[in-house]
Parts: sequence; C-alpha cells; structure tokens
Amino acid sequence: MSDFHRDVLKIDAERASEELAAKLSEQIVHRLHRQGAVVGVSGGIDSATVAALCCKALGPERVLGVAMPEKDSSPESYELARELAAQYGFTLILEDLEPALAGLGCYPRRDEAVARVFPDYTPAAKFKIVLPTNLLESERLNVFRATVEYPDGRVETRRLPVRDYLQIVSASNMKQRSRMLMLYYHAEVKNYAVVGTGNKNEHDQGFFVKWGDGGADLKPIAHLYKTQVYQIAEALGVPAGIRERTPTTDTYSAEATQEEFFFALPFALMDLLHWAWENKADAAEVAGVLDLTVEQVERVWRDFARKWTTTEYLRLMPLHWND
Repeated sequence: MSDFHRDVLKIDAERASEELAAKLSEQIVHRLHRQGAVVGVSGGIDSATVAALCCKALGPERVLGVAMPEKDSSPESYELARELAAQYGFTLILEDLEPALAGLGCYPRRDEAVARVFPDYTPAAKFKIVLPTNLLESERLNVFRATVEYPDGRVETRRLPVRDYLQIVSASNMKQRSRMLMLYYHAEVKNYAVVGTGNKNEHDQGFFVKWGDGGADLKPIAHLYKTQVYQIAEALGVPAGIRERTPTTDTYSAEATQEEFFFALPFALMDLLHWAWENKADAAEVAGVLDLTVEQVERVWRDFARKWTTTEYLRLMPLHWND
C-alpha cells in the first residue's frame, strides 16, 4: 500500500519558496550567467508566482515583467499584472501583440476554419474550444468541440472535424510563439534569462505550445502541481484577486477555463489522482480515500496515460541523426 492520503500534496510553502528562490538565483547567475529574469506576466497564478519568486531570488530591480495581450485577451489580465508589479516592485512593460498576429494571419486563418463548421460565424461572434468534462461519469474520447456565442445571444456547440480543429489550434498557437519571441527580445537586450511559468500539470499532460509557452531558459515550477503552486503563491503574498481567479486559457474570444478546455477535472481532485497514478498507488485505496469508485480512478488514470503518450513529442528536444 502507498502513503496516499488527502494531504499528500501539502508542502511547507515558506520553506519551499526559500529553496526555489535560492535555486533560481543559482541557475540564472551561475549556470546561465545572466543578470536578471524576464517573465511573461498574464495575470494568472503561475506567472504571478514565478514573478514573485524571481523578485525574492534576484530583487525586483533585476526582474522584468512583460504583459502581452492581443484582441482576444481579457482586460482583467493586464489589470492583475499591473497590481502584481506594483506589489512586488518589478518593472512591467506592455507589448500589444495584436498587430503582429494580424500580420501573420493568425485571426483570418483561425476564422476560416471556424466558419467552415459554423456557416453563420463572423469575427463579431465569440468562440472557444472545449472538451467533454464528464470524465468521472463515463469513458470519453478526447474529441474537441467548439462553442460559438453570436452577437444576437445565440449559443451553438458543434464537434470539430480534425482538419478544422488542427487549423484553429495551429493559428491560435501563433499567440504563444509570438510571446516567446517577444520575451527573448527583451531578455537578450538586457542579458536576462527567460523564466518559464508552466507547472507540472501542464508539462506532464502536454498543455503547452512547443517553442511557445514551453520555451524558456529555466522552468522553476514545472515539478509543482497546480495546488502546490497555490500554496507557494499564498506564502509569497500573491494578491488575492489572482489567487481566487479561475484559471483560463486566455486564448479564445469566449472565455474558456482550463478545466473545460483540457483537464476535465477540478485541480484539487486531479492533482491527487495524478500523484497517485505517478506513484503507482492502489486504485482501491485511492478510491476509498477520495470517495470515488475504482472504475472512476482507473478511467482518470487512463486519460493521464493517453495524454502523456500522445504529447511526448512536445517534451522532446530536436532529434539528431543518431537518435
């Protein structure tokens, strides 16, 4: 039997933040030989925690936050980023990516695919991509659907054919890749390191864009589950408005939570099940602790395994001739 229990992911957040800050300083200064840190600040819990850790490690005068909205971004994201920068004292600059993304054809390429599925769609409507979120209720296929919210109040949801799904995602991924480009511009100007903001859930399940938000010089929270990031954030005093905000993709014009877009489970439950899966806990034991059935536990574990396998290429470095 494993040592699985409901508090298995609780950490000494004060001590962990000290250790993370020390590691950040050592990696940036001595391993990478950079003079500071650049962080893409989105107003979300992960980037806020990383920015706070960088300030603790290096001092706010050596931390640069970059907010990179575009036309589909929530205005709240920038306001929360400003609040964060004011609290910790680091410099925050605003880079509007909408003109660059328009020049790359991000929006018309995406809208072309959406309109093939929804003939009434125009750019005046809002849309998002979602997955079925009933993972505990029944076995699911990871079949993506799109929801369109029309200006007249109509809401329509349809299954996305593979061709259209791939085009929408490929065009939308320009957003994350453009942000990486901008972060490295500012990092190279100042001889700073780009500090990634992805957590363990995103890394292990493949919820990131390769050479986009997955691109960084170091990833200080990639070993932490989302619920552990919240614990660190609280210890560091991250503003309550950020800690209480529902995590969203902030990618599509209609707001989509990370749960409905990808994870299909609340973080508090998913993290415990992920730990149990990774540590090869007994399914019956886990089910008893979490008031689930064995079938529910095993169904979620199968979903983890599928995601790990199908997104393995995202975690690979470029292959060489002898690989």
